[in-house]
Amino acid sequence: MRKLLRHWEFILLILLVGVFILMSNLSPYFLNLRNLLDSTVHFTEKGVIAVCMAFIIISGNMDLSVASNMAMSAAVMGIAFRSGIGIWPSALLCLLVGMAGGLFNGLIITRVKLPAMVATLATFSLYRGIAYVLLGNQAITGYPYEFATLGQGYFPGTNIPNQFVIFIALAVIFGFILHKTTFGRSVYAIGNNEDACRYSGLPVDRIKVILFTVNGLLAGLAAVLLTSRIYSTRPNIALNYELEIITAVVLGGVSIKGGRGSMIGVVLALFLIGASRFGMSLLNIPGQMMTVVIGLMLIIAILLPQLLDRLSGKQGKTA
Repeated sequence: MRKLLRHWEFILLILLVGVFILMSNLSPYFLNLRNLLDSTVHFTEKGVIAVCMAFIIISGNMDLSVASNMAMSAAVMGIAFRSGIGIWPSALLCLLVGMAGGLFNGLIITRVKLPAMVATLATFSLYRGIAYVLLGNQAITGYPYEFATLGQGYFPGTNIPNQFVIFIALAVIFGFILHKTTFGRSVYAIGNNEDACRYSGLPVDRIKVILFTVNGLLAGLAAVLLTSRIYSTRPNIALNYELEIITAVVLGGVSIKGGRGSMIGVVLALFLIGASRFGMSLLNIPGQMMTVVIGLMLIIAILLPQLLDRLSGKQGKTA
């Protein structure tokens, strides 16, 4: 048990079970399977980006522009649809714009040699500003029914939301890449010692550009899913999503310093946040209180591993 408690994923699993036990006793509607499945749409859009954000943070970097990239991509999609382009070509354009935004981030970081946090903080404002320039204060609506089913519908023959299926598929794919491929090992190596990786001939800059480009692509995909779910495009969509995504990744055990973390931890953290929010919404707890709870979870996620490391170090010295 002591060895298991050193694994943050096991602690997250215990916390998740605890949330289920607590909320099921406080609300008779919590353990309704249909309700639980429907509640996943409130974190799967963030989860779609979190699976790649985990790579970026493990590599010792950060992307603060993802939510603004979502808004910019969605704005371009809305304008394209309103101008007469079909919804699916417009959705494809949304993906391409998101990917271009991520590529721009990667090029600034690797070519101009700006720190990732500084570069993406700048594009955080730039991309959101572009969304407001394109749309102003208006909202674009009137999307066709078949588009709405993407974000609001269910996988054929089941009660599982389409968004949840997409998220799980991406988590499995990115988890395999992170833990079972040379590319994933390279990401860990960069996070542990970037300079040593450069001296050993690892294409550090190329890997960074790939990570930020893919992150932008997933931001575009999240924009498509979010627009489909809320059935409108506005320049202020996805406000503060970047903080919630980073919170989920760090809560999942990914070290903010880089070099450590797992995909299963990120997935468990998303489930933990989603279950907590769903349970608190059933209890009519205000959204501000939910934010406080998530903030406390993040503080625990940062402090507890350090405390466990110190305790294990003391035990080693004692032995």
